[in-house]
Amino acid sequence: MEDDRARFVELFQRHYGAVMRYAARRVGQDRASDVVNEAFLVAWRRLADVPVTDSLPWLYATTRHVIGNEIRGRSRQARLAARIGESAELVMADHADVVVDQVRVRRALAELPERDQEALRLAAWEGLDAGAAAMVMGCSRAAYKVRLYRARRRLAAVLAPVKDRKTVDATFTSVANEGGSR
Repeated sequence: MEDDRARFVELFQRHYGAVMRYAARRVGQDRASDVVNEAFLVAWRRLADVPVTDSLPWLYATTRHVIGNEIRGRSRQARLAARIGESAELVMADHADVVVDQVRVRRALAELPERDQEALRLAAWEGLDAGAAAMVMGCSRAAYKVRLYRARRRLAAVLAPVKDRKTVDATFTSVANEGGSR
């Protein structure tokens, strides 16, 4: 039991920051801590299943599943709100050209299927190599590389009306570097 506790503490201390950033980019800073807490709770309960040598991809995959539950929960809440006649209006402030470019990239990303979004995020935002990203997505390395290639092509097609490709590429990278905060 004491070995398990020490292993979990080390796992938590080593990977908490990376898992928090991963979650924050997907569900926002306000919900990220709850998602990460749930992911580490799963890790504690299933500590025997957590790989000893390369545990971060396992934690990302677990967090991804927790986020999926979070998104489904949000969807149910939205449907309920629509049924009772409530509507929430999202307001996005436009303070600079950078914000406009970030919004454009995020919207283009949102138009892609979830699997494409995840492939792009794992590569650009999390900086995972193909093997680790494949583990997170639950597929082979080759399948992940194909998914990433196709996702990049689809994103480029959605962004095609934008004339300055370097600006778009720089914007996507800056969104990734700032944590994709909303």
